[in-house]
Amino acid sequence: MEFANQLIFMGGALLLVSILAGVLSSRIGAPLLLVFLGLGMFFGEDGPFGISFDNFDLAYLVGSLALAIILFDGGLRTPLKSIRVAWAPASLLATLGVLITAGLTGLFAWAVLDFGLVPSLLVGSIVGSTDAAAVFLLLHQRGMDLKRRVGTTLEVESGVNDPMAIFLTITLAELVSSGTTDITWDIARSFLLQLGVGAAFGLLGGYALTWVVNKLELAPGLYPVFVIAGALVVFGGAQQLEGSGFLAVYLAGIVAGNKRLRANQLIRRFHDGIAWVCQIGMFLMLGFLVTPSNLLPDLLPAGLIALGLMFIARPVAVLLCLAPFNFSREERLFIAWVGLRGAVPIFLAIIPLLQGVVGGMQFFNVAFLVVLSSLILQGWTVPWLARKLNIELPPTPEDKGKLDFELPTGFDREMVGYRIAESSPMVNKSIDALRVPDRVRILALLRGNVVVPRQLIKMLKPNDYLLAVAPPEQVLLLDRQLLPRRRSRSRREEVTLGDFSFPGTTPVGALSDIYDLPVTTQEREMPLADFLRKRLGKTVSVGDRLALGPIELVVRDLNEEGITEVGIWLEPAPPQLLPERLLVLFHRAAALFRRGWPGISTTHHQDSSVESSSEADDDQAASAGDRKP
Repeated sequence: MEFANQLIFMGGALLLVSILAGVLSSRIGAPLLLVFLGLGMFFGEDGPFGISFDNFDLAYLVGSLALAIILFDGGLRTPLKSIRVAWAPASLLATLGVLITAGLTGLFAWAVLDFGLVPSLLVGSIVGSTDAAAVFLLLHQRGMDLKRRVGTTLEVESGVNDPMAIFLTITLAELVSSGTTDITWDIARSFLLQLGVGAAFGLLGGYALTWVVNKLELAPGLYPVFVIAGALVVFGGAQQLEGSGFLAVYLAGIVAGNKRLRANQLIRRFHDGIAWVCQIGMFLMLGFLVTPSNLLPDLLPAGLIALGLMFIARPVAVLLCLAPFNFSREERLFIAWVGLRGAVPIFLAIIPLLQGVVGGMQFFNVAFLVVLSSLILQGWTVPWLARKLNIELPPTPEDKGKLDFELPTGFDREMVGYRIAESSPMVNKSIDALRVPDRVRILALLRGNVVVPRQLIKMLKPNDYLLAVAPPEQVLLLDRQLLPRRRSRSRREEVTLGDFSFPGTTPVGALSDIYDLPVTTQEREMPLADFLRKRLGKTVSVGDRLALGPIELVVRDLNEEGITEVGIWLEPAPPQLLPERLLVLFHRAAALFRRGWPGISTTHHQDSSVESSSEADDDQAASAGDRKP
């Protein structure tokens, strides 16, 4: 009895501490999963509390359940429109990309560990896949909005690459434990079975779950519980049929998330909370499994493997897999760097232990150190790199101030209400300035406990409540106009899409006359929207850029019909991979180095002095530029 009470108290206290630590970590930009993992280590065997936990069977079970729920939640939040944009590159990265990454990383492990080739390839397979929990959380942790093609490619890849990694890990672990290197056709059959059964079971399960939820009459609080139970049935059923439960549950989430569900908002909010609990609990548990003092012997080789994975294996895999697709150099670099490792490699590292592989604990320690390196180096720098490579988009509206009302499932409309905040784009503007599609109806306005009918609404003022009925696909247009914008952390980090903008219907010739653009006579007659689609030569998404003479065009907004708004940069800045202040320090150090280099003639000294003086002037100018508002 006393032990149970202590366990409940410690569990609740750990959850509270983790949440509070996550709030503090976001202020300094630390990846949340790194914080949760660190807390698990702190409270673990070598920490002041000395909590000992080494039940790997229980860890595997809890990890499977947590990953299933996290993947289902990720699928719920993935629009089908985005899947259409990114399914091809994401699928290639999730299969061939994992194979290339695992193979190259295995060769690094073979070079630095006292392992044979097959055990080294097992190490590569364990850490070869990106982690859905890490990618989902990092991309949404601090409100980052990325180009749709890039963000969706990363999310879909991390959601569907688990089957390949699990297949490689189990296969190689069996080969190592049995001492054989014979690879038969049964291995290929097993892989195809996992993919086929997982995909079929996930799609059918998603449609069945949606149909049942919409037919059942339940108490409101039971709908989210029913959905999560259905997700676990999909996961477990696929596993029972020798398919990939992880692929199945992710696809089921995508299907359910893109269908109209009864109690939709309630389900999404519940799953958001339960996914957070799963991520916190899983990383705390994985932190408990580790004894930090036992990691020291593997620190150097694991660090070298991590560097080879991050700087060679993953970039090579991305370069080869994305070669058939029209990703820009900056987009490929960003996708290569966001190959985050998280819970999945640590989870996979448990498999050799459960299968009795000799030296299984070393596999676990190496995988843990590689994950730790990835979260520290990659996780901490992703937001900065997104801004430097122009991958980040302006922040989307916050859901605060938006009310959703449930309508019967037979209706193809949603009833929504908006609280007009001080930072809303439409505050203190005429209602006539609001873009309202044909199928959207503004019902009324609540102002100071008074209902203002639609025909009497003139201006939108702070703290007004606007009620509307709209099709689900057109609610986003209202969100962009009425919801408050998230505030950037500082003015220097504010993300914009051009100095000013033009409608997509603007003729190219009108801009060419002003800015002397290098366009043909035929292109002068084209609207900007058609011109950009022609020049970019790919599926266009918000944030895509085109350098054109002295300016740069950027896609600011689009809808189902095409590009609706185009931004213009008058002085586009090339992406810098080093912060400006580091570049200044580098130039100063180079100048000092040249000035003090022995054996240089007086003439060279004079040249260096002139060069250094010029660089100092440049540094002063750069510093003065930093002080400009």
